Formats: sequence, structure tokens, C-alpha cells
Amino acid sequence: MPMSVHDDDARRLEALAELDILDTPSEVAFDRLTGLCRKIFGVPMSTLTLIDGHRQWFKSAVGMADREGERRPALCNYAIRELEPLIIPDTHRDERLADNVLVHGRPFIRFYAGAQLRISGVNIGTLCVMDTTPREFSAHDVDVLKDLAAIAVDELMLRNLSMRDGLTGALSRRAFRNEGERLRALAERHGQKLTCALIDIDHFKLVNDSYGHAVGDLVLSRVVEACRAVLRASDAIGRLGGEEFGVLLPHTGLRDGLAVLEKVRMAIAGLAIESPCGPIRVTASFGAADLARGLRFEALLERADLAMYSAKDSGRNRGVAWVEAAPSIAPSLRRVFKAGQIAFNAGRSSFDCTVRALSETAASLDVISMADVPEHFKLAIASDGFSRACRMTSRSDKRIEVAFV
Repeated sequence: MPMSVHDDDARRLEALAELDILDTPSEVAFDRLTGLCRKIFGVPMSTLTLIDGHRQWFKSAVGMADREGERRPALCNYAIRELEPLIIPDTHRDERLADNVLVHGRPFIRFYAGAQLRISGVNIGTLCVMDTTPREFSAHDVDVLKDLAAIAVDELMLRNLSMRDGLTGALSRRAFRNEGERLRALAERHGQKLTCALIDIDHFKLVNDSYGHAVGDLVLSRVVEACRAVLRASDAIGRLGGEEFGVLLPHTGLRDGLAVLEKVRMAIAGLAIESPCGPIRVTASFGAADLARGLRFEALLERADLAMYSAKDSGRNRGVAWVEAAPSIAPSLRRVFKAGQIAFNAGRSSFDCTVRALSETAASLDVISMADVPEHFKLAIASDGFSRACRMTSRSDKRIEVAFV
């Protein structure tokens, strides 16, 4: 790629980091926009797509089975390189897409129109419409799609000011991080204790798949109510992802924090959530970490996240504390958000990744799939002129921890 592309990648990821929107739950305002696109243009598919270092991620999608996909074949990845909407009346007639898996495989895209979402002078994604048959798209259609994309940008900026999750009333992810940093600074200044925890509802996808999203939303709301019934007024709870929540316990050490979280766990497990399908019961897994002197809030959150994954790996419906001997995170790792590339087979094979943490000796990477990642490879960050040989030290879900060799 030319250097200008790498510069755009770096600026786009900076804008996305500022928005703090990736992997957040679906929201009515954006779902209405994609639904409106489908109705106005008479197409089966519409997405509001954001592009990070290695994937396209849909903040909203209608007519699509997945919530994310690889970046390289994504037609939106082509669109963000343009200044004006990208219109492809027939993908089979576009040389760039001759062997594109999204054109010649599911979802068999034959028509594409994508208008850029431009924030802070850079395209972060698109609002797009797609069809499985070729079609024309008039100048009027282009103008309407651009207007809808402008509305999407306005909603993204307004969302950035929101303090509460619209469904559960918990703090928004951005507000939770701000509150966490505020409490960390206070605890550091006055020598106080602070415990941070992550809560993830077990097998929540099964709830949505079995009973529908309306019942899933009811479960989320009742879980937050159960948490609030146990927590103090001075404690904070935020919604960080679809079924993932964060809890902040000021003036509380790890031992006392675990005792509080056990009460929360029991309260959630004791719920019998009445629904049109009958009573539903769920459990949750917890990870907790306490503040150490000099520790940044992002690192504290990462420790709680690692402990939560340990709770899931060890059987779910339990709480686990982060301990100093835990692998996968070191104080020297700093949080970053950079587009990277994994290369192996003497450079003949490669795929994209997003670098989420970095130090002189190690890195943390996000990938679409672990299936083809070898134990040894080379990591490149083109925007920084960075290239290092790596050895994988651990993997969990779609994240890889590596050490430089």
C-alpha cells in the first residue's frame, strides 16, 4: 500500500479510538437508519460498517448473518479509500472483484453502493446498501444515501456525548471508562483501594437464538437490576459490550470486592426472568482486579478481563481474581490501536490484524480467526515502519499474545 494509505489507517484508528464504538451493542438509532436504507432503495442488505485494522465490523446490519468479517475482501474497504460514494452496479464487471469471496460466495453481492462516514477528516467506515442482483443507482439515489450517511455521522457524534446505555440504564462504555479513570486518580492520590470487575452473562447468544432479541434485552435489563440491588450507591456499573458489564467498587480491596461480586453472582443466578416463553434463568462469569500503585485504568480493566476469561475457561458461573503471576499482560505493555499485518511462509502468506497493546518485548493482537495463525511469524506495523519476528505465547478467543524474538 502507498504511504498515504498507511497514514489514513493510523488516522482512522485514532478517530475510532476516540469514538470508542467498536464492539458496542446494537442501538435503535443506527438500526433505524439501515432499515430505512433497505426500504428506500428496495435492497435486501444494508450495513453501517466501521473498518479497523483487520476487519469490517457492523454497528448495524440488516440482511446479513454476521456481525463482522475480514477487512481485505470487504467492499467497504474499497469505499473508504474514495472521497465520493462508491457505486458498483454489477460486481461481476469490476476487475477488482474478480475473485472476491463476498461476491462469488455468501452473501453473493452483485450490487454495492457505499457512502463514506467521515469524522475528523478521515473515513472511518460507510453506510452501504447491497443487492444480490445488478441494478442502477441514479444521481438522486446517491444524494439520498449521502444524506443518510451524514445523519449516521451526526448520530455517532451525539452518541459520544451519551452517558447512559439506552436499554439497561447502566453507564455507557465511554462514561464507564471516564468514571474509572476518575476513581483511579482519586484512589492514587489519597491512597485508597479500588476494585474493578468485568461481568459476562454465560451463553447469552443461546438466549437470543432460542427466545429472540426482545427476550434477550429483557434479560440484560433484569441482570443490571439484580446487580444494582446488591451494589452500593457509590459503586458504578457500565455496559461495555453486548452482554458484558463493568463494575467499579471504590474504597474496596480485592478480598472484599470478591465477596461483593459473589453476592452479585448469586443474585443473577437466582433470577427467574418471566418472559412470553416462560421463566428464564441465566448465570454470569466474573473477573476482578484491584488497583496497584502506578497502574493505569486501562491496564486494570485488562487484568479484570483476563480474570473473567479464566472464570469462563474454568467452568463459568464463578468469579476469578487476577493475580500477579497471570500471563498475557505486563506493566510495560501500553494500550495502542494500530493496523498491523501478520506474515509467514517467508512473506508469501499474510493477513491483517489490529495491534491493541505494545511494548519493547511483546504485543497483543486481535484477529478474525485463530485457525491459520502459526506459532512463529513476523508482525509489521506499516504506519510506524515497524517489523519484528514473533513467537505466540498465548491465545484466547480472537486475541493473540506474542513475544518478540
